[in-house]
Amino acid sequence: MARLNLLEETRYEKLPVTVYPDQKTASLAVAGRIAALIRSKQAAGKPAVLGLATGVTPVGVYAELVRQHREEGLSFANVVTFNLDEYYPMKPDAVQSYVTFMNENLFDHVDIDRANVHIPDGTLEQDAVAAFCLNYEHQIEELGGLDLQLLGIGRTGHIGFNEPGS
Repeated sequence: MARLNLLEETRYEKLPVTVYPDQKTASLAVAGRIAALIRSKQAAGKPAVLGLATGVTPVGVYAELVRQHREEGLSFANVVTFNLDEYYPMKPDAVQSYVTFMNENLFDHVDIDRANVHIPDGTLEQDAVAAFCLNYEHQIEELGGLDLQLLGIGRTGHIGFNEPGS
């Protein structure tokens, strides 16, 4: 049977959407879902594979996850993360780097194994970027894919750094 084009194949897909009264309520709910995923994967002896984002949207989520780690014993020992993006070129210790952002907002405050933290490398030579990206995708595939992808919605309406007009 001939395949339809992707638009036709997915036009009737419906993603569940929850609208929250404010950002704090949304952040608490999303952090709760992430914490439940981490705990369930931990109980099953499996890693929780998270796709993470930067920006204003996830800051409250990260703050709540840090709180749960400190006050409720949420462990990140079984968590593997893959960040969505990084500026290029960018040194990881630069103020604008997403490595710096993630360290300040999450990783420096929880018990995650730094070997399980993956953020695109903004210091590569340009001719190494494509191979790095392919390997990044393979690492995700080897873990069975992402269990959850956290994205933000920017002021311009972009989702996951897909800027309008790009």
